[in-house]
Amino acid sequence: MKTLRRPRGTTSLRAATLLAASVLLAVPTLAACGDDDSGDDAGTTVSAPDGAFPGKAATGSTIKIGLINNEGGSAISAPENREAAEAAAQYANENLGGMGGHKIELVVCKQAEEPTSARDCANRMVEQKVSAVVITTTGLGDVMVPIISGAKIPYVATAGQSTQELANPYAFMWSGGFPSALESMAAYAKGKGYKSVSAFTIDVPAAVNGLKMMGNAYFQAAGVKLNIVAIPPGTPDATPQVSAGIKDNPEAVLVVGETTSCTSTLKALGTIGYKGEKMGIQACATPNVVSAVGDSINDTKIFSAAQTTGDDEEARLYHAVVDKYRPGTDTSGYAYVGYQGVLGLVRATTGLGDDTSPAAVATAIRSAKNVVLPAGGGLTFTCDGTANPMLKSVCSKGSILAVMEDGKLVDGKVAPK
Repeated sequence: MKTLRRPRGTTSLRAATLLAASVLLAVPTLAACGDDDSGDDAGTTVSAPDGAFPGKAATGSTIKIGLINNEGGSAISAPENREAAEAAAQYANENLGGMGGHKIELVVCKQAEEPTSARDCANRMVEQKVSAVVITTTGLGDVMVPIISGAKIPYVATAGQSTQELANPYAFMWSGGFPSALESMAAYAKGKGYKSVSAFTIDVPAAVNGLKMMGNAYFQAAGVKLNIVAIPPGTPDATPQVSAGIKDNPEAVLVVGETTSCTSTLKALGTIGYKGEKMGIQACATPNVVSAVGDSINDTKIFSAAQTTGDDEEARLYHAVVDKYRPGTDTSGYAYVGYQGVLGLVRATTGLGDDTSPAAVATAIRSAKNVVLPAGGGLTFTCDGTANPMLKSVCSKGSILAVMEDGKLVDGKVAPK
């Protein structure tokens, strides 16, 4: 990551990073119960990479790993995240020797994305004496992390959004999250020689303030002017805002929001006939967005922490594992966060040894270097606090860049940074 000038000192930039980080995982949380179209990936059978299922079963003692998923709530429920996590655990037990040789026993707790159930799940993890806790997605990290980390139990996830998740010494976030996506977008714009980019964002404080501070910092460092246009949540037709945002003919636009925001913005760009570059995050590539937007979504560049399509070996392994152990699970959206959480933990603790205590697991995670991020398209993580010095819990930087073509993400690769 480039060194950026702090407009008002370290505190301002760090606060901005926290705000920006909240967007990426807030988006899948918002989208989780809104994507009615399961798409072509639900239950899709793919060919597994050679040697992916060696049949090396775990022979050591059992290790308890907690799994907390946002499931069963009135507004948010994502059972596919849990199913993908369970598939990863079973895959590891039957083929990878478990977790450092130990058989994984998942202790599952479903929280309704409200404080009481989140607190109950965190307390249950402590009571069950688990060795680590995997979180799929949540907006309640500040509720759960103090309880779990207070017992010195590692708290791991694909990405975090709360202060506690991003800065607690017992929290480990495998990916770089939204700040990394912004940095990659800025680097991509610089590489293309663009001088002006308009950002269309859902009008919520985390997204708007994150773009204003972190987004502006990254794009300014890249020599690109960033114009931010906020669109109220739930706006069905964003044509007025989009028209205003492109009146100065920016060479590219980027879209940040949940699926409804992505749909209204991308449809407006198509209606207006915008011919410049389009960039977006994973929420803008879900099947219902593609269906609603139509052909004008083609060639949109999507930046995310996962590569789950195409011939990439990690993508093929993801689908093969979920299809084998939890057939029928919808893998077209954000189920990968459960898979990445569990299998990332397995890969980070290959040197665990006989000691399965939380302290031993934390030490193994901190010692692992350049761990391949599951379904990460070539991204790796190292949890020694160096990936993002402002956010010590973040273990990686960088994003995956893929292109929308005929309604599918193709040509996934590690984005410039």
